[in-house]
Parts: sequence; structure tokens; C-alpha cells
Amino acid sequence: MKKQARKLRSQKVGMAPGSLVHVGERRTDRPHITLFEFDADSLLEKRFKSVTESREHARGQGILWLNVHGLHEPDVMAEIGRRFGLHPLVLEDILNTDQRPKVDDYGDYLYIVARFFDYDTATGAIGSDQVSIVLGADFVLTFQERPTGTFDPLRERLRSDKGQVRRLGADYLAYSLLDTLIDRYFVVLEQMTERTEALEDQLLQKATPALLKEIHEIKREAMTLRRAIWPLREVINSLTRADQRFFKPATQPYLRDIYDHTVHVIESLESIRDLIAGMLDIYLSSMSNRVNLEVRILTVITTLFMPAALIAGIFGMNFKSMPLLEDSEGFLISLSLMAAIAVVMVTVFWRRRWLG
Repeated sequence: MKKQARKLRSQKVGMAPGSLVHVGERRTDRPHITLFEFDADSLLEKRFKSVTESREHARGQGILWLNVHGLHEPDVMAEIGRRFGLHPLVLEDILNTDQRPKVDDYGDYLYIVARFFDYDTATGAIGSDQVSIVLGADFVLTFQERPTGTFDPLRERLRSDKGQVRRLGADYLAYSLLDTLIDRYFVVLEQMTERTEALEDQLLQKATPALLKEIHEIKREAMTLRRAIWPLREVINSLTRADQRFFKPATQPYLRDIYDHTVHVIESLESIRDLIAGMLDIYLSSMSNRVNLEVRILTVITTLFMPAALIAGIFGMNFKSMPLLEDSEGFLISLSLMAAIAVVMVTVFWRRRWLG
């Protein structure tokens, strides 16, 4: 995915700022648009194939939440931009799915970039998608690369009128979206922690190159998560400042709560990183001990044969007068001497624990 994103980004070289070109991987066949329009007493939910349809069905009252799945059609983004008065740079960033988490104030609305992560239990791989959020006075726009079901719990709360989402403003809805995204980090962290601990147990039993490969994969995934959550923490921190205009004082405690969650995620990632570093040390030590053991065995074998080679060399010298040279039992005596010396040496090695 990264290679394809870099390749597509190169196509924008020389283009004017605000040029609408999709950067990233096509994750769905066509864009899907979902509309929620609600207040404390009513809720309208519709799904559309075009922005024009959503505009025709919108009532123009209460809070509007428009969600788009699929970002590979710039014309759809341009139409949404015209309807809500979005700056071309915002549309360009939405289509560039390799953005760093950030927040930009455009006067009438706030543009937030975050990342969604999910864990594939079958393959152990971690998937990542960009999520763009536009917060206005009475509307929230969200843009996702593919349908993931990330915000389904929030949609269910809107349908069943649970919690305060339908009674509070668009800023609380934006907070709820961020809270849902950050909660996904904890799900991924739990899976990563379990996987790391399982690898550690296997590593203590027997270190193999396959385990080293998995350790490096977890290390790379932890770095990816850290690169996403670290700037997101700064985004949340900027939203809690007193000089910002988009989040009401009543919503500020909730923002501070998810800021604490981001700090917790970062601390958990640091713990995983330390655990991975320890596992790498264990692997290297295990490999070093294995090499030392093999060298020790070879040394013992060589040492055992040295007396036999010495005896054979002495009796192989070209002299006519030597003890046992003409003796009929000389050969057996020399073999017995070699065996006796070998037994003595093995006994010494065993007592000094050089053989195990």
C-alpha cells in the first residue's frame, strides 16, 4: 500500500495546490454516502449513491452527519466541497490517504485527520486507514477509505437514542468519532500484547529465525502505531485549549479524557517496544549460547582425539627399537591406552559441566 501511495503521489509533481488526485489504494468499488440528520426528537438516516441525492433528502434542520466510504473518485469530493464550501486544500488532503494526523482551522469549520487501525486475527496483520473529519457549526463530515464498521456503535447509539449524542451539538458528535477511533487503538494493543507475550514464551523455549521475523514484524507495527498516535495526541491537546472555537466548554472534559487515552496508548506502546527490545536481546543471547555450545562440543571432540593422535604419532615414528613395537599385544595396549585417556578426559569434562 505504501509503495502504491508513493507511486501515485509522484503523479502530482508540478500540479497546482488543491489539485484533486486520489493518492492511495482503491479500497472499494464505488463511493457510498450515508446521511444522518438528527436532533433530540427525530432522526433521519439515508444511504445514497451521489451527493445530489443526499442534498435532496436532507431536511436542513438539526445536526447533519455525512459519511463517505471510498475516496477514489475526485468528482464526488469536488461536489461535496461545493456543497459545504470546503477549501480545495482540504479536499486535496482528504484524497491523499497518507496524511499525518493533524488539525487545521479554516474559519467556518475544522479539519481533522486521524488514522483507524484494525487487527486481523487470522493473519496477525494490522490494517490502517485514513479518516478525515470536517466539523462545522451544525454538520460533521467523515471520509473513510473503505467500509470498516468503525462507527457502527455510534450509529446504533443514534438510532436507539442512547447517551447524549442526539441532545448535544456537532462538536460532541466529532468528539464521539475521535473517541471511537482511539478505542480501536486499545483493541489493537491488546492483540499486540498477547501476540508479543506468546512470542516471548516461544523464544524462551527455542529461538528460531522464524521467531526473529515475527519479532521484527511486531516492532514495525508498533512503530506504525506510534507514528499515528503521537501526532494525534497533539491534535487532541490543541482541541482542549481555551482559545479554540469549535468545541463547547461542556465537551472539553470529554476531550481531556480521550487525551488521557492517547497518553495511555503511547505508554503501552513504549512498554511493548521495551519488551521487543528485550526479546531481541534474548534471541541474540540464545544464538550466541548455541554457537558457544557447538564450539565447546567441537573443542571437546578435538581434545579427546589429541592424545590418540599423539600416541599414534609416537608409535608411527620410523625407529627400529621402540617399546611394544615387536610385541604381539602392542596394538591392543595402545588402543587401551587411548581409550583410558579418553575416559579420564570425559570424566573430567563431565564433572566440570563442560558437556551439558
